[in-house]
Amino acid sequence: MDRQAFQSARLRLRQNEYSLLVRGVERELLPAMQKFGVGMLPYFPLASGLLTGKYARNKPVPEDTRFQALKGLADRYLTESNWKIVERLEKFCAARGHTPLELAFTWLLARPTVASVIAGATKPEQVEQNAKAADGALTPKELAEIEEISPKP
Repeated sequence: MDRQAFQSARLRLRQNEYSLLVRGVERELLPAMQKFGVGMLPYFPLASGLLTGKYARNKPVPEDTRFQALKGLADRYLTESNWKIVERLEKFCAARGHTPLELAFTWLLARPTVASVIAGATKPEQVEQNAKAADGALTPKELAEIEEISPKP
């Protein structure tokens, strides 16, 4: 492969935080990326675990979690506005037989610029859940409903 062919074949990606709770990249960055053919590789797709369904408002943070170990992360994500969104998303998921984790990944993968999702896992079952979530699909009606729950910034 010559240099020109190699350069045109390489991936053009950008990593940014992006999730159902952190959507600031939608203002200017994602439209520019789409215009110039750059893919998004979002990190913290589960908002450091808040979108997994393992946390509940007014209950102690489970042991051995990021929020337990890193107070700054807990302070950043465990806000009143995030809880309102998470609780509505959990109802949305329950009505459809899905988990918040599945929704978080499926929603991201439905975004036009998202090439893949960076998903951490500390247990084998988390790897399985992450992989399963990539198989989902959302209807246009469901996507519109999610926009009502988690609006653009």
